[in-house]
Amino acid sequence: MKKRKMISKKELTVFVVDDDPIYRALYKQYLLNMGFEKIKMIANGQECINRLIENPDIILLDHQMTPIDGLETLKKIKHFNPKIYLVYLSGQTSMKVTTDALKYGAFDYIIKSNKLEEEQIAVVIKKILNVKELIASQPKGTSKKPLNLFV
Repeated sequence: MKKRKMISKKELTVFVVDDDPIYRALYKQYLLNMGFEKIKMIANGQECINRLIENPDIILLDHQMTPIDGLETLKKIKHFNPKIYLVYLSGQTSMKVTTDALKYGAFDYIIKSNKLEEEQIAVVIKKILNVKELIASQPKGTSKKPLNLFV
């Protein structure tokens, strides 16, 4: 069996997209605590879309933003590059918001403002890194489409 390639968190670029500067700072600190270094802070969906040429590996995306909400931003991100791993963050507990986010390509959905938020983000990021390592270890010519694992 081929050895899995280790993905370095220091090499990955993460966008934190939230219109609330407090949440942006909080998520940045979570990511720094996990060992990420290339973290880009983005205040809204339009700015995120404009900066996709920077090739982020992972995007933490808030739901409720203006002028473009998280769901529209998600659709545009996935249209631009379906290989970007997107973690959808929202204070909404609505099942429709959750299912729409997953239907349009979010890797996972996390409810904001709960006691376990940092832990949940860490778990989802670990899953993303595991998927990236599995994909990197596959022989050339096999599918490179991101997986959506709920394990």
